[in-house]
Amino acid sequence: MKVAVIGPSGQLGSDLCKTLAHFDIVSLTHSDIEITDIQSVKRAFSRHHPDIVINTAAFVRVDDCETEPDKAFLINTLGARNVAVMAEEISAKLVHISTDYVFGGEPEARTTPYTEFDTPVPPNIYGKSKLAGEQFVRHLCRRHFIVRVSALFGTAGSSGKGGNFVETMIRLAKERHQLTVVNDQVFSPTYTKDLASKIAWLITTEYYGTFHITNKGTCSWYDFAREILRQAGLSTPVIPITSDQYPQKARRPRYSVLDNYHLRLLGADDMRPWQEALTHYLKSKGHIP
Repeated sequence: MKVAVIGPSGQLGSDLCKTLAHFDIVSLTHSDIEITDIQSVKRAFSRHHPDIVINTAAFVRVDDCETEPDKAFLINTLGARNVAVMAEEISAKLVHISTDYVFGGEPEARTTPYTEFDTPVPPNIYGKSKLAGEQFVRHLCRRHFIVRVSALFGTAGSSGKGGNFVETMIRLAKERHQLTVVNDQVFSPTYTKDLASKIAWLITTEYYGTFHITNKGTCSWYDFAREILRQAGLSTPVIPITSDQYPQKARRPRYSVLDNYHLRLLGADDMRPWQEALTHYLKSKGHIP
């Protein structure tokens, strides 16, 4: 079975290539495919004719999406459409990676995790562009898996963001006397190695539809930072602040916890707690023995 991974050098893409090594992997970098150009997508798929396409490509810099909305919708929406159209044309299964940021834009406060059957209300341009991309995938490719993820961390780091939160916290803790981190945005951190393993299982099934896939448990960025430093053996104080004290261009969800409800209904939600996943990550990066 031939699997095409669009975006193989990113955090998730690199772990997918490793996890799916027993398949015939086609790594499609930006020089191989331009998802905003449907003819480029058609040429790549015609050349390789994959049985499964996994699209991890996206414009993920949330604040930049606010100032560059055309770029956000071109990549995250029309790019998703182009991939979906061509995947359907060659009768391939399609895995489309989406985000928890399709939620969190409601005026009322949320305290219960979102299931796949809740109605998305995006709080920002990034979330709106990703949700619009989801809608194209649903309507244009019959054999699709839409996978919503949250706060990814992986050994390769995010090519679009220049690293990840874990590495940033460790670096800053070694450079500064104390850190200030937002404590009123709650989510579920997710290790790309664990996510890749679950996607590897999903593509062997016929369970088409939308899936939330995150590690178990919830935290704020402040909680996440404290646990990173605790496990890494760093004693730098971490001071909690509110989102209002750390203004950003894009509004962030105060609560965007995803419930792996679809997986649980299938008896397939064996994702480990994020703290355990973090330990594995820190060991793999050499931060702890």
